[in-house]
Amino acid sequence: MESVQLPGQTSFYSGKVRDVYTIDNKILVMVASDRISAFDVILPRPIPFKGQVLNQIAAYMLDATIDICPNWLIEVPAPQVSIGYKCDPFKIEMVVRGNLVGHAWRTYQNSRVLCGVTMPDGLSENDFFPEPIITPTTKASEGHDEDISEAEILAQGLATPEELETLKKYTLLLFERGRKLASERGLILADTKYEFGKINGRIMLMDEIHTPDSSRYFIKEGFEERQQTGERQKQLSKEFVREWLMSNGFMGKAGQVIPEMTDEWINTISSRYTDLYELIIGAPFKPEPMTQDQTKLKILEVIDRIR
Repeated sequence: MESVQLPGQTSFYSGKVRDVYTIDNKILVMVASDRISAFDVILPRPIPFKGQVLNQIAAYMLDATIDICPNWLIEVPAPQVSIGYKCDPFKIEMVVRGNLVGHAWRTYQNSRVLCGVTMPDGLSENDFFPEPIITPTTKASEGHDEDISEAEILAQGLATPEELETLKKYTLLLFERGRKLASERGLILADTKYEFGKINGRIMLMDEIHTPDSSRYFIKEGFEERQQTGERQKQLSKEFVREWLMSNGFMGKAGQVIPEMTDEWINTISSRYTDLYELIIGAPFKPEPMTQDQTKLKILEVIDRIR
């Protein structure tokens, strides 16, 4: 959906993959676009139905975790749209890792310390950690997010000691629930991230959770056998996009050129997203294309009701 003006709109922000409208400084209208980013760079071509997949998985997961902590979501009026409460965000992302993969694995090859957390010796890529570890990052409005330790979070005043303990507690409980839900669908939730904010001093879960943009999933069947033989793990996440970019000489660094994304590659990415939807939701994906006018009408109906 192209940007529009909504009743009571007090601000508009276009992020890497979402457009966010603030209404009356207290309500957010979050539109999940079909844009895709990697290495904190927006890639040049959209991915069909990606926005709908992310939005609907996030809504499903927010509903499935509401007993753990309160969250921002009020309603999902359209396939790519969520409407909820505006929170005062913590400027950190709570990254939690159950397996040694991705950034953690790349770090592990040179150092055992990530975000102040010491990772155990003797692990291979994709192995389970003895216990999940929390490796936060800063929440950058532009450019790259940066690793940060708990000590640095406190030193920079990004959270109080009490707030940080609550964030850690919620993060581990949410991850435990996410792993359980994934396991029931034949998946392993390897790592993910959560974002939190506050309303009137109350900590709330924000944004999307357990989607392929914010999480990494392995196929559970045959996982141990693949680990023993050194075979590549079957995974459903955005990591395959990062790996494709790296294999074509792009890691988001200055002077590097984004490789051409062919129609075939775009369709492959779209299929991977819809595959994950069907796996984790346990139901067929039903594309629901809507025009901008139809989407705006649905948004207006909810705004009129809750303002």
